[in-house]
Amino acid sequence: MYKKTALIFPLALISQLSLADWVKDATQQNENQVIQLRQHIHEYPELGNMEFKTSALIQKELKSYGIQVKTGYAKTGVIGILKGNNPGPIIALRADMDALPMEEKSGVPFASKQKAIYQGKETYVMHACGHDAHTAMLLGAAKILAANKDKISGTVVFVFQPAEEGGADIDNFTHGDQIGSRKMIADGAFKDYKPEAIFGMHVMSGMKSGHLYYKDGAILNSADHLRIQVNGKQVHGSTPWLGRDPIYASAQMINNLQSLISRRTDLTQGMGVISIGNIQGGTAGNVIHEQVNMIGTIRSNNEQIRENILKSLPTLVENNAQANDVTAKVEIAPYAPVTMNNKALTQLIQPTLAKTVGDSNLHVLDHNASASEDFAYYGKLMPSFFVFLGATPENQDLSQAAPNHNPSFIVDDKALKTGTELHIRFVLDYPNIAKQVQAAWKQS
Repeated sequence: MYKKTALIFPLALISQLSLADWVKDATQQNENQVIQLRQHIHEYPELGNMEFKTSALIQKELKSYGIQVKTGYAKTGVIGILKGNNPGPIIALRADMDALPMEEKSGVPFASKQKAIYQGKETYVMHACGHDAHTAMLLGAAKILAANKDKISGTVVFVFQPAEEGGADIDNFTHGDQIGSRKMIADGAFKDYKPEAIFGMHVMSGMKSGHLYYKDGAILNSADHLRIQVNGKQVHGSTPWLGRDPIYASAQMINNLQSLISRRTDLTQGMGVISIGNIQGGTAGNVIHEQVNMIGTIRSNNEQIRENILKSLPTLVENNAQANDVTAKVEIAPYAPVTMNNKALTQLIQPTLAKTVGDSNLHVLDHNASASEDFAYYGKLMPSFFVFLGATPENQDLSQAAPNHNPSFIVDDKALKTGTELHIRFVLDYPNIAKQVQAAWKQS
């Protein structure tokens, strides 16, 4: 015979257990709808600044959940406002909506066959970076949170942002500040409800599906676009002394640009990259053309290194041009600063990450990712946290998975549940750490 024993748990522990069960149960129950939303958005992708149907779908969904909808931001951006039943802070959750100009080769049943106009030319369109998943996961979280306002302390601002990858209808070099997060901010997305913290996530190929990857400090590089035009004097290739050779000068410039990294950058503080990805000059092998145009990118994970490169690069190019008796025009257009995870917020939100996936599925990164994100601009206004969500099934060779921005890129639908749950937990858990985060932010 067994003696009956009464088990007595502290009320707080019972509350935490029931809350944990509620979040996972609700996420599980809504998993299929999130998958269906994601697959629909994937099948009908839209380029940056042109996400009209995606925006309409988001508005329709949010309204059906009883969430206040606000538009008029960055052309197609959508803001959702959900007030909890309990007092608390205002926080924001962000998802991007745009796709990329490429033909899909993933082979999934819901693969895109859509075409659109990009920079004046017709192109295929594909969600090759997972923004369809980001949108669907945030919609899933919005639905669950709206049905459970009694458990929310504070107000949630759902940010559905266009054109993270750039605009299809503008010159992204000269008008980059008129799209994406910068335009959302400029158009007053946070004017009526100003968040005190913002959270974002990104699905990543080559990382285990449903696992979370993060670090404090720099999580993504900065990015700045670069254009260089070199002008000389056209001449026959057999008599270069009669002209001024912009091709030779450009070759020297490309080599010398690397000295800004290897000889002018303190690499104990971070890294920098200058890459020239496009160079055009001349059409015939026996003619030294009068002009060369180069296009490149500048990346860094340290704002001081970035600023030093941006300051020194034009002088280096101009001096190189002068030495070769040619002229040069340098144009630099910022895309995004370094995406920084606020240290206090990162440390204090770690238990939320572990609660979502378990310690064994939570990974601290040794270094930041090399890509860039305009999410960084939100982090200039408030404490921010950006996390990577693995999207490649564990039973696959992670090293062989098609990367983001590849025509064969695939997101494992099983990962969507994790992202949806994490968004919900950000909302539920942040109020418990808000005072500490804000105190640290004010001192920084």
